[in-house]
Amino acid sequence: MITLYGISNCDSVRKARKLLDSLDKAYSFHDYKKEGVDAAVLDAAIARLGYGALLNKRGTTWRQLSSTDKESVVDAASAKALMLAHASLIKRPLVISGESMHVGFDAAKLEDL
Repeated sequence: MITLYGISNCDSVRKARKLLDSLDKAYSFHDYKKEGVDAAVLDAAIARLGYGALLNKRGTTWRQLSSTDKESVVDAASAKALMLAHASLIKRPLVISGESMHVGFDAAKLEDL
């Protein structure tokens, strides 16, 4: 089963959902804004992909953080704490299917699931 993690109004998430729907691939969607961030899933993603791949430093949420908050990210634990506090800091979508896990919209990877 494919699980797509993200925020429903995110353009990348919308593209991923639209592609999966067009391919008739069954998936579940976990909306961070409605259901919160699953700390265990975040731990697994950080362990597998690294916190740098997950922490979105290009978005509005990052830019709105204080310099103190930004400078506090020095390791996986501090990045995780910030991502748990601000779900919009997690790059989207996070896609998990069995042993496969990737972050960001990648049509080829979604088609291969």
